Amino acid sequence: MATTQLYLVRHGEQDPASQHAVNGGLSRLGREQADRVGRRLRTVPFSSVHHSPLKRAAQTAEIVAGHLPQVPRHACEFVADRTPVPSPAQLGQYPRRWHDWLNGVPDDERDEDAKALQAAVEHIGVAGDTNRHELLITHNFVIGWFVRHVLDAPQWRWIGLNQANCAITIVQWDTDRPPTLVSFNDTGHL
Repeated sequence: MATTQLYLVRHGEQDPASQHAVNGGLSRLGREQADRVGRRLRTVPFSSVHHSPLKRAAQTAEIVAGHLPQVPRHACEFVADRTPVPSPAQLGQYPRRWHDWLNGVPDDERDEDAKALQAAVEHIGVAGDTNRHELLITHNFVIGWFVRHVLDAPQWRWIGLNQANCAITIVQWDTDRPPTLVSFNDTGHL
């Protein structure tokens, strides 16, 4: 039996001076959070570090990589910042209280019917022939989608699965059983 563990980490706190710009960098606290999560994860035998292309995730990955000097890292579109929104045909599957908010998601953030996020799960969340550990430095909704998937929850349940900055969530795939949630939003190192 082979196991794949994905360590899902939300980027560090964004610099408030960026006024939440799409590609804003880390605050001083965000850099400290990244250092702490890097120290916490330094003994995990990661195969690679995949990070969102956005600056705050790339900066988090750079700091974490200082604690994982032998682990390759790269920007990865599979873990880019996305908001899974339903197509008009699927909107009825989401609670009405969320409709206005979902309809207001900017076009450049929309992942209609979570096609890109489902592709990410299918690409990264698989068990192979050997055990592996992968670190994904990403965004809140991406992590929420992976958790929703492994819990086999309704599509809309990613909403409200909020991650603290640099918290650790672990999901696991085994060759002989469904995926499982190992831990969620662990902030013990912060």
